[in-house]
Amino acid sequence: MDPALATGLGLTIVGAGIAIGIAAGLSAIGQGTAAAAAIGGVSEKDYSFGKLLTLVALPETQAIYGFVIAIVIIFLVALGAPFAH
Repeated sequence: MDPALATGLGLTIVGAGIAIGIAAGLSAIGQGTAAAAAIGGVSEKDYSFGKLLTLVALPETQAIYGFVIAIVIIFLVALGAPFAH
């Protein structure tokens, strides 16, 4: 394998890892904050559990977006970036 190609592939994998790592890490922080607030809300009003559960799940979408971006990065490099021309 060409050293330049191997370096590019390695940097692509690192970039995809950074994309999912940052997205998942910040999503976890947001989810923890939302869960703490939801626990306080449910302790005051029991009937609000369903609404607050939905709000706790919302920060997880950031991690999903990061995962999708990582997959897109890897597939664009694997396909030779046909859309980059």
